[in-house]
Amino acid sequence: MTALNTKEERLLNILLAPQISEKATYVAEKNEQVIFRVVSDATKPEVKAAVELLFKVNVENVQISNVKGKQKRFGKYTGRRSDWKKAYVCLAPGQEINFAASEQG
Repeated sequence: MTALNTKEERLLNILLAPQISEKATYVAEKNEQVIFRVVSDATKPEVKAAVELLFKVNVENVQISNVKGKQKRFGKYTGRRSDWKKAYVCLAPGQEINFAASEQG
C-alpha cells in the first residue's frame, strides 16, 4: 500500500459533496458546469486540481462563492446554520461528470 503525499491527501479532502438542487441542475445543463460543496479554506487551483484528479476530466475554470448560513429558530431560541463554500466548476467542451459511474470505480 503506497502512502499518499500530503498534497494528494489535501486534494482528496477538498470536495465534500455535489450540490444537487433545481438551480444546480439548470446550471449544469445550460453552462456545462458542476456545483460542489467544498471545504471553507479551499482555493480555486485546489478545487480545479481535485476535480481533475478525482473525475479525470479537464476543467476550464472555477468560480467560488461563500454561502452565509441562515438564521433559524428552535422554539424560543434562535440559532444560526454555519457558513459554507460552493464551487462552480466549468468543464471543457464535451466533458461531463457521471456521479453514478464514479462511485463504483
